Amino acid sequence: MGKDGGNYKQHRNEDITSKLNIAGFYPLDIMVTGVTGAGKSTTLNAIFEKDVAEEGNGVDPQTMTIDSYYLSERRLRLWDTPGLGDGIKADAIHSRKIVDLLHKSYGGSESYGFIDLVLVILDGGSRDLGTTYKLLNEVIIPNVQSDRILIAINQCDMGLKGKGWIPAANKPSKELLKQLDEKVISIQERVYNETAVWIEEPIYFSALYNFNIYQLLDLIIDNIPKERRRFLQKSF
Repeated sequence: MGKDGGNYKQHRNEDITSKLNIAGFYPLDIMVTGVTGAGKSTTLNAIFEKDVAEEGNGVDPQTMTIDSYYLSERRLRLWDTPGLGDGIKADAIHSRKIVDLLHKSYGGSESYGFIDLVLVILDGGSRDLGTTYKLLNEVIIPNVQSDRILIAINQCDMGLKGKGWIPAANKPSKELLKQLDEKVISIQERVYNETAVWIEEPIYFSALYNFNIYQLLDLIIDNIPKERRRFLQKSF
């Protein structure tokens, strides 16, 4: 059981079932992506409350292939993709894998994509988000409708170099909350200024401390689409 106080794997199962019944398909396929070190694998481990994805130490990436994991009685399927930020050559290879997955068709259809949503994990403890914006602006946004792109800020406990986290309460201080709220606005505005695309308001969480994991799941569940994703013209 997570520190948030419940079973994440059973969270809002009825809502998920209802939404997917309306959409007329399941499972919902969600690409999980981000830069190396943002905590994609740690996030998946927190959601599943066990080690399903191998974590890297420091800057060593562990996710070199694309793996999938089921949630909510196999109604949701999350795809863990390689992170960017490991060098020009590696980034080109990983970007191609991501784009190829985004352009994989559903059931051989030429109209509908296999991936329904994209969840981008950001490193809340980093001031340099240049690689993340490159991933968003050059790889994700040109290939996916904006209303299917979700952003979540992991490691929110490190927002003030770890000084704003209250261990006894397992939550951010008021000062850290203020900084995190400002970062949410800043991310939305920067993406819009660079791409003219307004994304859904990001949420922040800590996979390490199981903080706001329910909010992360709510972000996904609240944005379950009503139909399969239609392809955009390939631009990468």
